[in-house]
Amino acid sequence: MALKHPRWSAGRTVFLEHTSRVLADNPLKDPATRPLAVWLPPQYDAPAYKNKRFPVLVDLVGFMGSGLAHVAWRNFDENVPERAARLIHEKKMGPAIFVFPDCFTALGGNQYVNSSAIGRYADYLVDEILPFVDREFRTLAAREHRACFGKSSGGYGAMLHGMKYAKHWGAIANHSGDAYFDFLYFTDWPRTLNELAKYRARKRKPGPIDVRREEKGATLGQDDGRARAFLESVWRKDKLTEGEGHALMNLAMAATYDPDPKAPLGFRLPCNLETGELIPERHKAWLRHDPIHLVDKYRGNLATLRAIYIDCGWRDQYHIHYGTRILSKRLHAAGIVHRYEEFDDNHSGIDYRMNTSLPFLYKAIQP
Repeated sequence: MALKHPRWSAGRTVFLEHTSRVLADNPLKDPATRPLAVWLPPQYDAPAYKNKRFPVLVDLVGFMGSGLAHVAWRNFDENVPERAARLIHEKKMGPAIFVFPDCFTALGGNQYVNSSAIGRYADYLVDEILPFVDREFRTLAAREHRACFGKSSGGYGAMLHGMKYAKHWGAIANHSGDAYFDFLYFTDWPRTLNELAKYRARKRKPGPIDVRREEKGATLGQDDGRARAFLESVWRKDKLTEGEGHALMNLAMAATYDPDPKAPLGFRLPCNLETGELIPERHKAWLRHDPIHLVDKYRGNLATLRAIYIDCGWRDQYHIHYGTRILSKRLHAAGIVHRYEEFDDNHSGIDYRMNTSLPFLYKAIQP
């Protein structure tokens, strides 16, 4: 891709600060005062549009990210405001306000849902950020003119918000969003167990082992201290290894899908820490949050959405394309109209897919 020298107006990005009551005293002690970026299209400041209100699109970034990353300079690529400005200039979509919330946490992110172990990030978005933006800017402050979109954890968040919080959204776009947890997460847990084993209190010694004795206390999904020691270690580091990053992600998912205020760290683990066996009750707790199992439960909410867009690369290295195929199949079975696309790529560097999803969303929520 060549260097770009746009000949059209880029609009402007406004940086605000918002203090949340919802996130105050969250269990991870993450900040409740957070930055918020909002991009205003060129038309927002044009005299001819001085009384006009605009639809809103909220960007839910993936795990390990913050909304601020999507307004930063990109080499040989466009950030989201630049992409939106080009699409508007090319008349592929009309002007809209874009919102970039910061939902990063000490566990590397969240899934944009409420969790007693992480914080109430769904409530933060719909009860605080949306009203805040509506007060500060000339928005079309109604669900019919509001959409959310995201990739990976952000795609999962968009899908779950379309299911659980449809009264706030008119349309959603889910790029490679987490689905089919048995393929996506549980095939990766052996690596996580290996990382956590480095922090095992009793060091292993060669020779005979009584597995029954070694696994004592590891069969109920309770941390025996190794997960806490792992977290304290990575929080002190300047750089994580790939294995540490994946282990952190899996602990974040455990905190999202199986929180328990009475458990160490405030959440349960899905596996026996010694043998790797899935713990049936903990496994069921995760699956209750898997989108492929939620379509029928939230069919009524999904049917109210003006548009649902889902896509995934058929070489996704986390195997998410299998989950999105199941999700699409179950949406069809439930009679939910949606658009599902696949493309020849993997999970990484696929922001260009917004060239398709953003015009699709705008068409659904335009005034």
